[in-house]
Amino acid sequence: MRVGRTGALAPQPEGPAPAPVIQRLRVRYAKRGRMRFTSHRDISRAVERAVRRAGIPVAFSAGFTPHPKISYAGAAATGVASEAEYLELGLTETRDPARVRDDLDAALPAGLDVLDVVEARPPARTGEAQAARPAALADRLEASLWQVRLDGVDAEAAAKAVDAFVAADRIEVERLTKKGRRRFDVRAAVSACELDRRASAAADAPCAILRMVVRHTTPAVRPDDILAGLGQVADLAPPSPPLVTRLAQGPVDAATGELADPLDPDRETVAPSGDDAAAGHGPARPQSAEPASADAVSARP
Repeated sequence: MRVGRTGALAPQPEGPAPAPVIQRLRVRYAKRGRMRFTSHRDISRAVERAVRRAGIPVAFSAGFTPHPKISYAGAAATGVASEAEYLELGLTETRDPARVRDDLDAALPAGLDVLDVVEARPPARTGEAQAARPAALADRLEASLWQVRLDGVDAEAAAKAVDAFVAADRIEVERLTKKGRRRFDVRAAVSACELDRRASAAADAPCAILRMVVRHTTPAVRPDDILAGLGQVADLAPPSPPLVTRLAQGPVDAATGELADPLDPDRETVAPSGDDAAAGHGPARPQSAEPASADAVSARP
């Protein structure tokens, strides 16, 4: 920073203005295998490097330390696998979502797998004006569907614990947070919880596999909080750490209690525009919430 004759700070010359965001793409990706132990910060760095390698024209923020316009919604904790992680890319040029999906997937390390990319559809027109930004993706992520594998736990004992948990009106657990220890009710956040009997029976070792639909609340209720609640009501104590996988995130269907695809409102049936419109990469890959077992059943309220 330069100092003038009067001792005041002289204004710095401004650099070129950043290119505006022309297109927003929403990405669903999976965190599998050893990558579940990767922190969110390291995943963010891996995504930024992959965007550069793939030649994706991502926009940057203004200021002295510009950052790529990549935002994340509802990231899973370190140590948790996931089939439903989401991020949004702001691009300075229009790109075919199918091509971005393939290029970004090829540039990411093994275990970070891009499953779907769609263009964010802007809000409906209001009079003559239209908002530049689409509706926030995070607002659609109302709940998560979790699968929890408890090795060494008898399936019938787990079923009894689940029955006791569901029958309870309130179950308080204590957890250390940034503001100190807090007690909160975990039962209110769980809209469905059940033993997946077929998956448990088909597993490669004796275990109990639970499925639970957990609403996103404040403070957030995590699968380990629910396991603590199961321990309170039925003394369920797994002999080893659970293997937790998020199968889906999205809005909750009021009629069925199941989760809808949060990218559905953005899906386009028209051909993509821009230089990549003729690339012909075909439709997006079908989404699946079944990372391990095709005979697993969905949790219902």
